[in-house]
Amino acid sequence: MLYELAEEGTRHLKKYVDEFEIFIEKDKSIELSSEKSVLNFAKREDTVGIGIRVIKDNKTGFAYTTNPEKIIQIAEKAFLNCKSNELDKNFAFAKNQKYKKVEEIFDKGFDLDEGTDLMNTILNTVEDEKCESTSAGFFANFTHNLILNSNDLSVENSSSGFSGYLTVNAYKNNEKSTAYDSIFSPIFNLNGEKLGRDVCKIAKNSIGGVKVDNYDMDVVLDYAAASGLLNPFISGFNGDNVRRSRSILKDKLGTRIVSEELSIYDDGRYPGGFNSSVSDGEGTSSQRTTLVKDGILKNFIFDIYSANKCGVESTGNGFRGYSSTPTNSHSNVIFNFKNSIDISEIDKGFLVTDVLGAHTANPISGDFSVESNNSFLIENGEIAKPVKKAMIVGNIFDGLSNCQGLKSDLRQKGSFIIPKILSKNLKVVG
Repeated sequence: MLYELAEEGTRHLKKYVDEFEIFIEKDKSIELSSEKSVLNFAKREDTVGIGIRVIKDNKTGFAYTTNPEKIIQIAEKAFLNCKSNELDKNFAFAKNQKYKKVEEIFDKGFDLDEGTDLMNTILNTVEDEKCESTSAGFFANFTHNLILNSNDLSVENSSSGFSGYLTVNAYKNNEKSTAYDSIFSPIFNLNGEKLGRDVCKIAKNSIGGVKVDNYDMDVVLDYAAASGLLNPFISGFNGDNVRRSRSILKDKLGTRIVSEELSIYDDGRYPGGFNSSVSDGEGTSSQRTTLVKDGILKNFIFDIYSANKCGVESTGNGFRGYSSTPTNSHSNVIFNFKNSIDISEIDKGFLVTDVLGAHTANPISGDFSVESNNSFLIENGEIAKPVKKAMIVGNIFDGLSNCQGLKSDLRQKGSFIIPKILSKNLKVVG
């Protein structure tokens, strides 16, 4: 079906332009959710979307539709749109190239009953743990896209994603505590029982928190807390931000920007990665790009347009859907520490499970002030006491300049594949 649509669009586009790109996406999604302990909502949605870009006389035009029968009209609209746009010689389409298969990003065998069973397992586990579920949900998505352009490029990408989330309340001695967490995998291997037990454990352990004064201390960022604070950090590697002087990393290639213990990679081919694919949204083959090696800044990331602006090659970081043009963005960001320490080696510290307000961090400077959520004091190498309320204040670039990995599993949270991270350059404000 996708190739037939693309061929129809190609025949029509050749009447108007020599350079064009057709992006067709077929998407199926399934959503389940509960109110308290009752599974009460289910939704399935199927979409076919078509996005067409053209280049004519160094001008680009774009149009899209969710009606496959309108592909000819959309081709004409893309051509007409380019006439009113400004000249820009940096627009280009990907060249024909070789692609390699990426493992563990598509699950063909999923059945809806498995999603229902997962939800029931989560809710039953919460009940067994004597907690109260306030919300829980499951989401499954299956995407298949075809990219075809006038450079004889033709590439298909298939991916799936499964996620579950849970929020609970725990009660003791007229006190209440709340906790939240989520899990994700491209392959359906989610453990609902573990999610339920882990979230309930955090909620119960958070009851009866103590107050803290203002401290400069070792701060352990759990997975969710770390991923929340890393978003302004990773935006500094965006080649378009660098070009526009919106990155603090501009002019710092070859210099140390983080701890010498740390190397960072953007890997669009990572097996089982949230953003892994055969190609990016422009058809450029996905690759592994070394951003930082032993603390030294090595590379930025680029899509075709930003790469042409800067006189370099695309790193395969042009991401899009059918309704948008490509945007330069990271794929799977991997943090690799040479050595890691055990929590037993921390005499006095602060463990933060999650943060609130990470979106307010300054995306250029990296400065932030966020509320810690489900936090604990570390004393003599052990998690000792829950903390009622506290803020974490600092700069993420400074925080990573003196950091270590904590001995823990490597997990994907959002776009980041990370261990728990120990930072020595953050302030705790009670």
